[in-house]
Amino acid sequence: MSDSKVYTDYFFDEPIFDLHDGGYVPLEKVDIPDQPLNIPTALQPDKVDGNDVYYTITAQEGETQILPGAKTKTWGYNASLLGQTIVLKKGVHYHVHLVNKLPEVTTFHWHGLNVTGPIVDGGPHAPVYPGGSRDIDFTLDQPAQTDWIHPHPCPNTARQVWNGLAAAVVVTDDEEAKLPFPRNYGVDDIPVILQDRSYHDNQLDYKADYDVDGTLGKYALVNGTINGVFNVTTQKVRLRILDGSDRREWRLHFDDNHEFTQIASDGGTLPEPVKFTKLMLTCAERAEVIVDFGDKKPGDVVTLMSDNVPLMKFKIGEYAPDNTKLPEHLTTINVPEVTPGLPVTRTVMSGMDDQVRLDGKLFDMQRIDRRQKIGDTVLWDVVNTNDMDGGMIHPFHMHGCQFLVISRNGKAPYPNEHGWKDTVGVNAGETVRIAVQFTKFGVYMYHCHILEHEDTGMMAQIEAYDPNHEHKYHLISMDEMNHPSK
Repeated sequence: MSDSKVYTDYFFDEPIFDLHDGGYVPLEKVDIPDQPLNIPTALQPDKVDGNDVYYTITAQEGETQILPGAKTKTWGYNASLLGQTIVLKKGVHYHVHLVNKLPEVTTFHWHGLNVTGPIVDGGPHAPVYPGGSRDIDFTLDQPAQTDWIHPHPCPNTARQVWNGLAAAVVVTDDEEAKLPFPRNYGVDDIPVILQDRSYHDNQLDYKADYDVDGTLGKYALVNGTINGVFNVTTQKVRLRILDGSDRREWRLHFDDNHEFTQIASDGGTLPEPVKFTKLMLTCAERAEVIVDFGDKKPGDVVTLMSDNVPLMKFKIGEYAPDNTKLPEHLTTINVPEVTPGLPVTRTVMSGMDDQVRLDGKLFDMQRIDRRQKIGDTVLWDVVNTNDMDGGMIHPFHMHGCQFLVISRNGKAPYPNEHGWKDTVGVNAGETVRIAVQFTKFGVYMYHCHILEHEDTGMMAQIEAYDPNHEHKYHLISMDEMNHPSK
């Protein structure tokens, strides 16, 4: 990596940014006092027994002070809004007790975790009913990365996320721990969960704001905070950024054009650090970046923006000098060889509004759309057939695996797409080639991560199978998921 190379481009195709959509809701600055940025606390285990760690995660109702006046009725995981951050370590065996204290069915989807599906993965086949619970367990065997947990109950995923269900998942490992990254959680290593919401007399009204092409809100929230301020006490700060929105794309930059360095994407550490002044994330993508405030003095304020709207402020305090240099090479990505003799899998995202389809079909929970053998590495061509004139970016997500982006319309992927990913934004008229390998058996979803598109049916299922071990699945219907037999 050249020390002088700093990218100043959002890369995605500007004519199809969400702000050109006819139903676009622009962000508005809220005229309320600044407030401390909410930093979710880390979830504490119920019990640690050697290499076995036990957690309880509860989906619950609550009230949160978001705007002045009446508190907003919200949902969260072990919290009134969003959730406590779940910290996991590679090699540890986790036992998780999932509890639903909501008035309706939900699921607990581990977005980015390579665990068996469909039950542990937490897709729509793993419902937890009101007043009920479910127990899952898994041994974590993937590298350090930032993931998240959110609901996945068809067709109500978008509304439940809108109500507040989303929490950061931080995966750690011994290899990443050797790199000179900030990692003091809450001090120099913080989640930045980006969402947008509108309020009606301080309350959420999803039905009033609903847009079948993706629901947008007027106000930007970071970790559930409007006009949040983070007090900087170290020269360098690591931001674990998540686009946790139903629809909105975030085009991030600092008000002073401050440089920052991306060190990781969805699936963990990048091979090389990448320097930016601008960064665009589509729905469900993650980016870990390090911001060096060494050119600032106490009392300075730096503002994170999306387009021309302020999101949050970094208020610079006293800090010790930090001359740590990032190595030019962070990690080696062992690119798997494509399994010979297999055709390229082609999947097509088409349409807009209520005409969205995946491979020309609407989702059927009891239909297996594709099968792929565990251990095979298969090239997939992910196609967005929208037109550049009036079309949109569709973020494509696969459960149960991480993939490598090989090319965009036959050209190199974006500079920060050389690591493992589970979500990739696909421009209108574009074909993104990815290399996909499953390591766990299961039935998994793949879909557009604009949540309203997913709920409308822009989703399909793949079975990752082991020819030496047969696994049988009870694939429930959507009606059974929402209305269990007594």
